[in-house]
Amino acid sequence: MKALIGLSLLLSCSLSLTAQDNFNKEFSAINRDVQSHSAAYSNLKAASTEIGHRLTGSENGAKAETYAYNLLKSYGYEVSYQPFEVESWSRLTNSTKIGPSASNLEEVASVALAHSPVQAQVTAEVGDLGNGLADDYLKDQGKVKGKIALVYLGVLPGSPAGTPRLHRSEKAALAIENGAVGVIIINTVKNNVLLTGTASVTGKLISVPAVCVGLEDGTKIKESLKTTPAYASLTMTNFSGLIKARNVVATLKGKKMPQEKIVVGGHLDSWDLATGAIDNGIGSFAVIDQARAFKKLKLNNDRTIEFVLFMGEEQGLLGSKAYVAAADAAGKLDEVKYMLNYDMTNDPKGFTTSRAEMKDLFTTWGASINKLDTGFKNLFHAAAGLHSDHQPFLMHGIPVGGGYGGKLPNNAGAFYHSNGDSFSLVDEQGLKNTVRYSTMLTYALANTATLPVKRQSDAELQKFLIDSGLELPLKIAGEWRWKEEPDAKH
Repeated sequence: MKALIGLSLLLSCSLSLTAQDNFNKEFSAINRDVQSHSAAYSNLKAASTEIGHRLTGSENGAKAETYAYNLLKSYGYEVSYQPFEVESWSRLTNSTKIGPSASNLEEVASVALAHSPVQAQVTAEVGDLGNGLADDYLKDQGKVKGKIALVYLGVLPGSPAGTPRLHRSEKAALAIENGAVGVIIINTVKNNVLLTGTASVTGKLISVPAVCVGLEDGTKIKESLKTTPAYASLTMTNFSGLIKARNVVATLKGKKMPQEKIVVGGHLDSWDLATGAIDNGIGSFAVIDQARAFKKLKLNNDRTIEFVLFMGEEQGLLGSKAYVAAADAAGKLDEVKYMLNYDMTNDPKGFTTSRAEMKDLFTTWGASINKLDTGFKNLFHAAAGLHSDHQPFLMHGIPVGGGYGGKLPNNAGAFYHSNGDSFSLVDEQGLKNTVRYSTMLTYALANTATLPVKRQSDAELQKFLIDSGLELPLKIAGEWRWKEEPDAKH
């Protein structure tokens, strides 16, 4: 019996080594191809020059959809559009004035936040709500009602350790819930950089105007409120209407497990202030280049791979929600075994996942990558977050992940959602690194015989989201669907 056990262990080790050897061979091929032939940088440069911004619902957005479709088609893919209806929003006019009284106001540079009303004209006293969290409104004791709430975008310096970091849309929702008639959000970047982004947790129009002002202007307002009242006038017009947008889907059928699917996605859309080269050109064009590498190298894929370019992410994850809803309606959501999301990913140093059970596989694959390139540090991060296209998959219990530990090039983070997000910020080698490591991860997920994670049950998911600290933001967004506490036995 001991001899049989020993033989079994030997065979098991041999099979494992063989599989790992095969991964090393393919990883090396991917590494060589992407370093020498990646087209991500040149394709993104061309799109930035020829198209410009990629706002969902705009003429430019439609051009970007066609551009991605044609690129993937040229690589030999079965490509399809997945149309969906979206409430399009775009800015027309905007004016923000602030001063010591309603009759003594001066213009302050600002940008309207998406999904503000089609038309608004509000003049009211300004109330400083600090970080704009629920506790700030409790301390305010309802005084913000009828006022314009002044809120810091991130977490104010000097805030207690562990202070929650809510999304701008969640902060706007709390302000509206507490009776504010307008919202002024202070950006965190020096030199009065203005940023946009949605102020809506639902992707629908909010009931009050919301704007962003620069750090220096916002700080000046905060300081003045310590000694004297301040008033603000928010005047704006915007466009909103139902239009059609399209996700772009390229499919590579699995050889052995075609009914099991790995979704590799990134949002193609951007805001309209700049070309969106960082958010999310570097992510979406890295996804397209992963697809190129698979075809160029004729890489094996036991599971089906879908490379998906989502539209409507900036307006509320609309494209990824449409994808998940369509799969759910068709009874095919169980086919999705893993979702990899690339949103502003650059030069990752490891892998992240929502499921800690993936650690052994991810770090084993990462060790092989590290042998090819010591710049890849094989970092591992297990956590769950929101506000990108992985969220609809996560909310249906599907494991999600992607790159981890990289840094944006050329101080690009300061220009997130701003008029400074241009192609000049993109680093070619950082983009190549995203493609290299991500293609290796996709290959491994598509070809590993057994994945140690599966779709969570509803009860398992509820407990997981609570343990991940996501119950509060999901409740603010109106996306918490549970009424009872999870059963203790789960």
